[in-house]
Amino acid sequence: MRKRTFYPKLAFLNIQKNGKFYLPYLLTCIITVAMFYIMRYIATNSSLNNMLGAGSLKEILFFGSIVVGIFAAIFLFYTNSFLMKRRKKELGLYNILGMEKRHIAWVLLFETFIVAAVSLVLGLSLGILLSKLIILILFEMLKFTIPWGFSVSSASLLVSVLLFFGIFLATLLFNLMQIRLAKPIELLHGSQTGEREPKTKWILAILGILTLGAGYTIAIVTESPLSAISLFFIAVVLVIVGTYCLFTAGSIALLKLLRNNKHFYYQTKHFIAVSGMIYRMKQNAVGLANICILSTMVLIMVSTTVSLYSGMENMLDNRFPTDISVGFKNPTDGEMENRLRQLQDTASEQGRSLSKLTNYTALSFAVSRDGNTFATDTNNYVSSSDASELCFITATEYEHLTGRTVTLAADEVLVYSNGGQIGESFSLFNQSFRVREHLNSIPITGQFNARLVDGYFMVVSDDTVLNQLYTQQKTAYGDWASSIRGEISFNLDGTDEEKLVCYDAIKAVLNKPLPSESAAAYTGEYIDHLSTMECKQAAASDFYALYGGFLFLGLFLGTLFLMATVLIIYYKQISEGYDDKERFEIMQKVGLSRSEVKHAISSQIVMVFFLPILMAGIHILAAFKMITKLLAVLNLTNIPLFIGCTIGTILVFGLIYGVVYALTARVYYRIVS
Repeated sequence: MRKRTFYPKLAFLNIQKNGKFYLPYLLTCIITVAMFYIMRYIATNSSLNNMLGAGSLKEILFFGSIVVGIFAAIFLFYTNSFLMKRRKKELGLYNILGMEKRHIAWVLLFETFIVAAVSLVLGLSLGILLSKLIILILFEMLKFTIPWGFSVSSASLLVSVLLFFGIFLATLLFNLMQIRLAKPIELLHGSQTGEREPKTKWILAILGILTLGAGYTIAIVTESPLSAISLFFIAVVLVIVGTYCLFTAGSIALLKLLRNNKHFYYQTKHFIAVSGMIYRMKQNAVGLANICILSTMVLIMVSTTVSLYSGMENMLDNRFPTDISVGFKNPTDGEMENRLRQLQDTASEQGRSLSKLTNYTALSFAVSRDGNTFATDTNNYVSSSDASELCFITATEYEHLTGRTVTLAADEVLVYSNGGQIGESFSLFNQSFRVREHLNSIPITGQFNARLVDGYFMVVSDDTVLNQLYTQQKTAYGDWASSIRGEISFNLDGTDEEKLVCYDAIKAVLNKPLPSESAAAYTGEYIDHLSTMECKQAAASDFYALYGGFLFLGLFLGTLFLMATVLIIYYKQISEGYDDKERFEIMQKVGLSRSEVKHAISSQIVMVFFLPILMAGIHILAAFKMITKLLAVLNLTNIPLFIGCTIGTILVFGLIYGVVYALTARVYYRIVS
């Protein structure tokens, strides 16, 4: 009977005795379990099924739950290594005193069971309690109807239990393997491994500089949003590799250079800090690189998602300058007037009136640009960094939209650019065009603002030139050719709900052919003449779901990564403190005063603490341009807003980082002194 209770009691006493190490680990496990359950719960919540825009939100949250799960596995493994490092001496002592390794394995088994049970029970309980509050906050952010009632997702509970059971089982097996392979003397000195002075690995340091430089170069020189999408992951991987290489090899090289600087090195506070860090930098470097990468992730995720959510109304207005916009393919003579009367009659039947009415015809198609030459490229213009979009209207349409009369020759154009610059002339379809005037604004917005590539709005002389361009691009692109597009856009009076009702009625009417086109069979689907139909109020739900979901995910994952950063710092400083304790005792015995010890500690902690956050700031600065290109894909072009959100995020993160610094410095000093 005593044997049955001996191992559980010893395991419980071990956890209690090592509370300084286990309590932060337990809190992390509990919070991670709760966050994973909440993410899964919201992603699978039935309240979302009937809400507009919920599809985008559920995809974002499902992706977020996968990220949390993967991160939980990696991070809990990482923190477990800190625990085992501190425990090896204790476990080695058990072995020396007569406990066999199989007995130690039983102790580790019960310790893992206790940690897993507490983490799952408290984590899932916390997740269940907070799930309703979190979903209320999320629905308020998204302007969704807040659901009544309280529910528990059995599927999310099961997935959470299985995931974290697997993680704890894997960490247990890893720990048992370490104990099995280690000799008793290795266990006794396990927390003191890594004391040999590492060699300066110049090849690795140079590799770090090259990969980091390559990642920065990609981020800085990328101009096209399309290119940014395809190159962003490559740049991220290069920067991560470069960060680890520089912290691992570059930091050692830097410390040895400082040691060679006798004026700097032979000061008491610098001597202790530099000499101590050199001997363990191989181990510290990974932790510092992790802190740097996690800090960068927190800053980027929070700043971008806050920017997107803050600028959502402005983005919606830019993308949809009017309530409703309707596009028609190749409108025939008189069709636009007939369609306009049809729209007015339908709106009148719904008790609505039209305002801010505009209508025009235009031709848009994609090309690749090389200097001042635009060329059709049927193979790769969509993905090319040289891709551009040309939009043409006639001088008559321009006068109709702006009230300004312009007279142009057949080879003259007015040009407005929302991206790249164009010279005083350009070539298209082997024909030269002269730029009569560079416009500062255009009467067409909406979809023109949503281009992922550089866009050029051009006014040509008349229908003859427009039809010639249409024929030439149709010959070049064949089935992929664009149509001449008729556009009608307008505002409606009334509430958003009344506008949505009117939109549905207009959509039903436009789905049918005009009376003069009655020969065309009506199938209940959009017939060929209708190109696009957009409603600002209908799109608003998708905007709120998409950008609100991004903000929720950014804050959620940012909190998780921030927690991981704090825990890594805490464990690293405690580990450093215990490793340095004996050294500082020796230093005091040979005459070092307490004030000199404190100054030496401050020097070491400042060097270790602020190097990762400094490097993270450099990463943000280098990535800024590429991030703005990616935000443009999501309709955010307000750069000052993004700058403000980024600065605010850095300040808040810096404040939290400073508080953690003050607390860990105090803990470190108590240990070593």
